[in-house]
Amino acid sequence: MTDIMNPLPSPGVGARRKGPKTLPKLPLSAFSPPNTGTSDKFPLAPSPSTVHPEKVIDAHVTVRDGELSQWREETKSAIGVKAEGAVVSLQGLSLEEVEGAIQKLQSGSADTQIISILAPFPLENGVPANPPSFIGSNSKIPVHLLTTYSKPSVQHAEGIRWALQNGHVVDIEVEGTIPDGDAGWEGLEELVDKSIGPFEERKGSIVISNILPPPHTLELPIVKLLTHPTYKLYQSGIATLSLFPNVHVKFRPPMWAAATPSTPPPSLASTDSEARDSKEKKEWKRRIKMYLGPAVEAFGYQRILYGSAPSLTSQSKSNAGDWYELARESFTEIGLEQEDIDAVFCSNARSLYGRT
Repeated sequence: MTDIMNPLPSPGVGARRKGPKTLPKLPLSAFSPPNTGTSDKFPLAPSPSTVHPEKVIDAHVTVRDGELSQWREETKSAIGVKAEGAVVSLQGLSLEEVEGAIQKLQSGSADTQIISILAPFPLENGVPANPPSFIGSNSKIPVHLLTTYSKPSVQHAEGIRWALQNGHVVDIEVEGTIPDGDAGWEGLEELVDKSIGPFEERKGSIVISNILPPPHTLELPIVKLLTHPTYKLYQSGIATLSLFPNVHVKFRPPMWAAATPSTPPPSLASTDSEARDSKEKKEWKRRIKMYLGPAVEAFGYQRILYGSAPSLTSQSKSNAGDWYELARESFTEIGLEQEDIDAVFCSNARSLYGRT
């Protein structure tokens, strides 16, 4: 009789304590374009103006009134007819307001298809005695749960585990900066580890926001960032979280105490986006690619989702169209295939949040 191997155990937080995951190194060209003397053996990355996703599903659009009008206005020139749908977040609303907003969205006929609704729910209180009716399977639009993380707790892990066992996607919004450096990353890993449970119970998925890119200060020179303790902790933390197979990360505007740089429209004088980019935008792209590199190496393109709404705790403004252009160009410049950019900007969200 053939022996059947038992499922591999959960990696656990201790995995990272034994040393960070060894990651392959990206070429320097990922962070700065090659000079004009680059040989044919090292081709230039694709021009950002030539690589676009076929369709776009924005995996995080925050709405307060159940309307997508502002998002459509901000993205019409950047995305336009490529917009296939949106995952709508109701973060910031009370439970009573959430129920009303869900009813409005379920009964409405928006121009943009709503793939899923993210409903904030206090999973930090543990397993709910009376689960809300709006997460029933009979809803017109799938409803999944959103929770915030500040520090790990047994109750929070039990609440998330209950949601996962019931087949839900749970969005975890990391509040502010990850506190206390190494202890903060360890706490997040501990929460995920205790939430997921045994192999046979893994029905739902976790999506973590506000760590790609993580909160950061633009005052730190980019040459010092490469060796800064916070960047090394990011590399180690993102590698450990990727060991959990049903954990994804969301690529959203970062908390960098500055507004998302805009992308000037093409002109007759310059149709090359790199040529017309502002100094600020170029700096943002260099930093974003430093964080994208380890995330792509750890999670692959299959577990990264594009979203345009910043964290509600962010004090910085971000236009959805500007962030789309910045996100798309940053991915393009680290080098990728068409199917990869289609996954990040569309199909990953469709398969994760959509009804199967």
